[in-house]
Order: sequence, then structure tokens, then C-alpha cells
Amino acid sequence: MDALIYKIATRDQWAKAEADGVFHGAPVDLADGYIHFSTAAQAPETAAKHFAGQDDLLLVAVRTETLGDALKFDVSRGGALFPHLYAPLDLGHVVWVRPLTLGDDGVHVFPPLES
Repeated sequence: MDALIYKIATRDQWAKAEADGVFHGAPVDLADGYIHFSTAAQAPETAAKHFAGQDDLLLVAVRTETLGDALKFDVSRGGALFPHLYAPLDLGHVVWVRPLTLGDDGVHVFPPLES
């Protein structure tokens, strides 16, 4: 299945990834042993649940077909399948990175997301 999946990262986390040429993950990813991603349908809820009120965020899009066997869809929140990458993310797999800003209502404003 070829689709885009999304990682929400802080600007500081992503700046380190760009300097290193690889994203090893946010603190929660490092603690869990994999990089948490969301599908297009899951990303807004992930932002609301884990990043409420944060305005220093970036949304990173990655095409699933490029990640190989290191990408697994594991049962998580509410029984939904969430994409998890069991390897560092080589930045060559990144399709785009865009700011994830807060709207006037305090909710993150997502660009159009591709499934």
C-alpha cells in the first residue's frame, strides 16, 4: 500500500535531524523504540492529544512504500492501526515538511493531507 504518513515534530527536533541527515525520533519515540507516525485521518487527533497549544511544530510527510519492512502498522489508540517506523528516518524519504500552525481557536491548521 502506497500512502503518505505524517510525523509531527518540533522545529528544534527537525533542525537536529537536518544537521544529522537522519531523524532518530522525539523523546517519546526514543523511549518507545520506534518513531510514531499518523495517517491523514489520525494526524489531527494526534496533534490535539499530544501537541495541544504548541506552535513550534512541523508536519513531515513520508511515503510508506519507501520505508520497507521497518514500517509496521500496530494496534494503538482505540484499536486503530498506527504506523510505526522501527528504524531511524533517513531524510531522503521525506516528501515534504510544512509548518503546523495554530489557528485563532488554538487548534492546529493542517494543510490538505493525502491518504
